[in-house]
Amino acid sequence: MAVRPEGSPCWADAMFPDLDAAKRFYGDVLGWTFGGSVEEYGDYTQAYADGKAVAALMPPMPGQEGPAAWCLYLASADAAATAARIHDSGGEPLMDPMRVGEFGTMLLARDPAGVTFGVWQAGSHEGFEAERVPGAYCWAEVFTRDPAASDAFFSAVFPYNMKKMADEHVDFRLYNLGDQTVMGRMRMGDEFPPQVPPYINVYFTVADCDAAVAKATDRGAVLRFGPMSMPFGRFAALTDPQGAAFSVIDVNTTEGEPPKLSPVS
Repeated sequence: MAVRPEGSPCWADAMFPDLDAAKRFYGDVLGWTFGGSVEEYGDYTQAYADGKAVAALMPPMPGQEGPAAWCLYLASADAAATAARIHDSGGEPLMDPMRVGEFGTMLLARDPAGVTFGVWQAGSHEGFEAERVPGAYCWAEVFTRDPAASDAFFSAVFPYNMKKMADEHVDFRLYNLGDQTVMGRMRMGDEFPPQVPPYINVYFTVADCDAAVAKATDRGAVLRFGPMSMPFGRFAALTDPQGAAFSVIDVNTTEGEPPKLSPVS
């Protein structure tokens, strides 16, 4: 696999108080199968879609108990250098660069607006083995209450250029690496209760959005938005039974024309 460009989404994992329940839920909804838990790394358990590694689940480490949540990792060629940029740009380190055996080096951080994310410097584990196929990662969006702070931070830490939606009523931007769009950014409005923290919403690909939503809600998930069709696919936002937010998207069911975008100076 080619080296991923700096700032590219490259991996996703989540901590769940009940790991077995999470495996059952995502196995049913996304069709995942699971490898064995690696005790040396806190029972880290990889998830597979059609035999390809697409994510991982784990129980909380002692002292890190908290609400279940998905964490998106962004690629770095030098985790220590990225950590320095995070610090210099006003971010908050949550975990300093840590070597994970031969697999790579990770760190966790929070942007000035409170958005938590990970950084991954690949070793033998290069990240997603599949994307945009059923069960695999597809897309992500930064949800923030302080768009100016998040935009300034992420574009200082990673080589993003940005485009904004022409609709002045929607505060949405695209984070690009060169000509490739890698992530979105959405302002959190009044529809988000104050107790909902800023976060990165991870989208997983499904063959049929409505069927995936029905299966998820039957298994205890809460539907937050959708299903809705747009030019990029039919999607829905959910909260899983343990409180982790995620979205599903069928990229083959589209509707409407792509929105007009303009560069951000």
